[in-house]
Amino acid sequence: MKNNLEKDPSPYLQQHKNNPVNWQVWSKEILSLARAQKKPILLSIGYSSCHWCHVMAHESFEDKETAELMNKYFLNIKVDREERPDIDFIFQNSYQIFNQSGGGWPLTMFLDENAVPFMGGTYFPKTSQNGMPSFKEVLINVGSVYLEKRNEIVKQSQLIKKSLELNKSSVINQNLEPILENMIKNLDNEKGGYKGSPKFPIFNVYDTLMYFYNKTKNIKLLELVKIIAQKLCSQGIYDQVEGGISRYAVDENWMIPHFEKMLYDNCQFIALLSKYVKIDNKDYYKKKIIQTINYINKNFFVFEKKLLGSSYDADSDGEEGKYYVFSYDEIKEIENIQKYFEVLPAGNWEGKIILKEKAYPPEDVINKLKSIRNTKNKPFFDNKVQLDLNCLWVSSLILAHSVIPNKNFLEKAETHFNQIEIHFLKDEIYHSSSKNLVFLEDLAYTINALIDLNEATLNPKYKIKAIEMCKKTIDQFYIKEKKIFQKNKIKFNDLFVNPIDISDHTIPNGNSVMLQNLTRLGFKKESQELATSLNGYLNIYKSFMASSLKSIDYFNEISSGKTCNISGCN
Repeated sequence: MKNNLEKDPSPYLQQHKNNPVNWQVWSKEILSLARAQKKPILLSIGYSSCHWCHVMAHESFEDKETAELMNKYFLNIKVDREERPDIDFIFQNSYQIFNQSGGGWPLTMFLDENAVPFMGGTYFPKTSQNGMPSFKEVLINVGSVYLEKRNEIVKQSQLIKKSLELNKSSVINQNLEPILENMIKNLDNEKGGYKGSPKFPIFNVYDTLMYFYNKTKNIKLLELVKIIAQKLCSQGIYDQVEGGISRYAVDENWMIPHFEKMLYDNCQFIALLSKYVKIDNKDYYKKKIIQTINYINKNFFVFEKKLLGSSYDADSDGEEGKYYVFSYDEIKEIENIQKYFEVLPAGNWEGKIILKEKAYPPEDVINKLKSIRNTKNKPFFDNKVQLDLNCLWVSSLILAHSVIPNKNFLEKAETHFNQIEIHFLKDEIYHSSSKNLVFLEDLAYTINALIDLNEATLNPKYKIKAIEMCKKTIDQFYIKEKKIFQKNKIKFNDLFVNPIDISDHTIPNGNSVMLQNLTRLGFKKESQELATSLNGYLNIYKSFMASSLKSIDYFNEISSGKTCNISGCN
């Protein structure tokens, strides 16, 4: 067996095609081989712009001695979490059960010969440090234990499957306000996000707060959204030179970003700011929306497909943030630079300067900063085009058009959706590079974009297509016995359990979006059934279901005869 990644189109898998590890692509054939050989599987999940994925790759996967141990004890499978979100979802949940803590990337899971996990971790260092064993030690220990106790490990698979089953209460309807209040208690009232660090934008939470403000006019909810809007626009997490936000900040002041930039974050950033600007109509926020849209259109555009790619790496030339930060000497001569940004000779991060905004800078200052940045090598761009995220972009442009109507954002949204139809929707609908794979979020966000286009343009063709796709989604993804949508197609599931996902992750959950879609399109029976089902889950998993809170309330309001849209009800 040899490394088999060379022909896979995933940019992440391409980064590992020359590893001495005999990496395989997840497939039914490889899983059958593991069963036939009674060999455990080492599953490594990551994505191309993941900093710690790169670190572990350089330390371990490129190391011949480590690779020999991996090849000796395991059948090794590499997965791009953006190509296979269903695999990532199931094994992240498995990690959390084993370790009683959140997972992350790289995810390193050890599976039995039937592809059922029995232990796992995230990043393992090359040498033991800070109480963590070295990756080589882990490989030897896990490999040896499997050889000695294979039968016992295989027998425990039913316990793992049982642990991954979602519980559901008998509650079919409930007062949502106490759940909303509980959600607010976890937020940082001064700095935004959750308390402490690292700081993630958690757009699903703030979008829900924005919805309930529009419904209740509770000023406390608007104040929380105002805080996050101010912090995201002015601090280091926002790229003050080109626009757009980084994935998260490592500190509690939003100052030091983890420099990778994701399409999904920036879509939701534009959407949230656009909704907020409807209340707080400041040009400042409009400028941030325009700058970010221009940045995404220019830098994420994949010319061959005329659609948007996925992300930018944090690193360039082997250094995290090198492209984005400045030295004091580079920018000290720019006229009035200290009037607009915090610029100190000692810097504010490892001797370098991350730009923190003091006042909105004029165009000539930005252009001079761009000229300096343009002398540097850009980080790696993952040009993987994903259906769900491109549809999320369409919906974000439509929201931006609603507050900035003179920039042709609606026209751009229609043009972009035309390309989506050409590339993704002509024959079989698919998620990214593989024509055999499509996920609930792909259908959910496509339908959502179609409804948004219909409401913005009044063109009935979009609604007709949305209804057609809703029926297809129900047919292919809806589990009638459980009254919930599955993450992948029911007939083509290649995982050891059915992936049923009701939690928000990097984007709002597919079941939550589908409830909005069904409600907006008038699928009364189906939306009632799904709302009742989500209520049963909400009573147990409320901490992870912010967007479902909004979707259930929206369904309730529409069902009671109120005039509503997805931004709120009158």
